[in-house]
Amino acid sequence: MPDANIRLPEEAKDRLAAIAAAEGLSLRAYLARLSETLLTPARAERAEKARAALQEWNGYAPTAAEQRDLDSELDRRLAQVTAR
Repeated sequence: MPDANIRLPEEAKDRLAAIAAAEGLSLRAYLARLSETLLTPARAERAEKARAALQEWNGYAPTAAEQRDLDSELDRRLAQVTAR
């Protein structure tokens, strides 16, 4: 995938680079990973519709805290598998 240049304030770049380094990533890798975790407005709308359909279908409606816990558990399990 070809790289692209973006313009942002130096302070923002430094802050993002520090966050990336704390996670053991380059700024490039950190931004690529970040972009994969954020939803576009269209995808966010589809996700909300899917949540509503799931709730209507079987009553499943996790709270934000439950969603975070589930995400953390998934991250933990994925880390276990990839560490092997």
